[in-house]
Amino acid sequence: MGVPYAEVIGDPIAHSKSPLIHKFWLDKAGLDFDFRRTQVPGRQLSDFLRSRREDRDWRGCSVTIPHKEAILGHLDECRMWGVQAVNCVVPQEGRLIGHNTDMTGIARALAEGVETSAPVCLIGAGGAARAAIAALDLLAVYQFRLIARDQAKARVLVEPYDAYARVFGFDAADEAMSGCTGLINASPLGMEGFDPIPGQVLDSLDSLGRDAFVFDMVYAPVRTELLRRAAALGLGCVDGLDMLVGQAEHAFQLLFGKPPPAGHDGELRELLTR
Repeated sequence: MGVPYAEVIGDPIAHSKSPLIHKFWLDKAGLDFDFRRTQVPGRQLSDFLRSRREDRDWRGCSVTIPHKEAILGHLDECRMWGVQAVNCVVPQEGRLIGHNTDMTGIARALAEGVETSAPVCLIGAGGAARAAIAALDLLAVYQFRLIARDQAKARVLVEPYDAYARVFGFDAADEAMSGCTGLINASPLGMEGFDPIPGQVLDSLDSLGRDAFVFDMVYAPVRTELLRRAAALGLGCVDGLDMLVGQAEHAFQLLFGKPPPAGHDGELRELLTR
């Protein structure tokens, strides 16, 4: 056997900071494990997982765009609290178990709480948006507005919330955000290598409530154009690193069997922002 390892998979994957985070913790904990970055195109996902099942050194993987929903059909069991998206896979007695740690990361990012009497607006209709809605639901936020390119997909996502959710296109961003207590970008828009955040969203930020927050899940770059524009309006800003580290803490426990060493948050954030 070689060196035990875990990895992060996605397509693209060069932007992922997961190896930096997990290797930082592994080094601090003195654990002889590796953490890799592996590009897996969608058409190769099934073959990839089949080969990893047979790898005795493999401890599992974190999962990022675009596989969080597509991977569901390749797993033996999912423990994801109704989110219907997986971002961490762990082998267990020959079976592949899917988990969702994004909810943990979102809860960490929104640690100061959310005003529950007004709706929250989200951008996106994929796995991250599902996790965000589930996390907000636990925080007693039951009113949602979704801005999405694929409005049919967005309507399926919010169907369980029925009358408490509305779906908008980007051309109606102003109406979608009007009076909302916060905006969450749960899409890759604005991330390096992806399309920029649409101008309709940036121009509509002043439609949010006076004490609203803007939470951008994008972490590369950390200071996105969305957050820059929000800060200029005096809105509360939460960057993607809080969520990234929060979900990684849970994933580390699942992949390596113990929590990451505590007391290094400042050092880790400095490493991630170089």
